[in-house]
Amino acid sequence: MSFDDVHGTLAALQGYYLAYPLLAMLGYFALFTLLTACCLPGAAVLMLLAGASFGLVWGSVLAVLASTTGATLTMLASRHALRERVTARLGGRLQGLNQGLQRDGAVYMLSLRLLPVIPFVVLNLLSGLSSLPTRTFFWASAVGMLPATVLYVNAGLQLAQVQSLDGLLSAQALGALAALGLLPLLALAWRRKDLV
Repeated sequence: MSFDDVHGTLAALQGYYLAYPLLAMLGYFALFTLLTACCLPGAAVLMLLAGASFGLVWGSVLAVLASTTGATLTMLASRHALRERVTARLGGRLQGLNQGLQRDGAVYMLSLRLLPVIPFVVLNLLSGLSSLPTRTFFWASAVGMLPATVLYVNAGLQLAQVQSLDGLLSAQALGALAALGLLPLLALAWRRKDLV
C-alpha cells in the first residue's frame, strides 16, 4: 500500500465522518470496544485512526470511552464467566495486584494505567479476580489511559495532515512520534524504580 493509497483511504474516512458523523462515531466506538473486549491487537492503530478521522478532542473522547468500556467488559467476563480459567492461568500474579489494590485502592489502578508495567489485557483479566468495584475500575482506567490515548490520537492527527513523505519531517509530526516513543521508556523507568 503506497502513501497515496493511505492518504486516499483517510480522505474517504473523513468524508464519511463529515457525511454521517453519528454513525461514524458509533461504528468506531463499537469496533474499538469489541476489539478491546476480545483482547485483540490493534488499539494503537484505532487510536491513530481516531485522530486522523475525528480530531484531537472527539478522537480522544471516543478512544478512551471505547477502550475503557472494552476493558471493563473483559474484567466483568473474567469475574463472572472466566474466573476458573483466568485463575488457573494467571492466578499466581494476582497476589501482587491484590496487595497493591488493598494498600492504595484506585490510586494503584490509576498508576498501572498511567504507566503500563502490566500489559493491559493481563491487568483487565486479573482485575476481574480482585475485589475492586467495577465503577472504580472504569473511572481509574479511563483517567489512567487518557494521557497515552491523547498522545496516540494527536500522532494520528499529525500524520493525517502530512501531504507527502517529506512532511513526516515536520516539527509537529516528529514531536508527536517522539512523545509516543517516550511512553515505553517511562514505563521501563517506573518498573525499575519499583524493583529497586
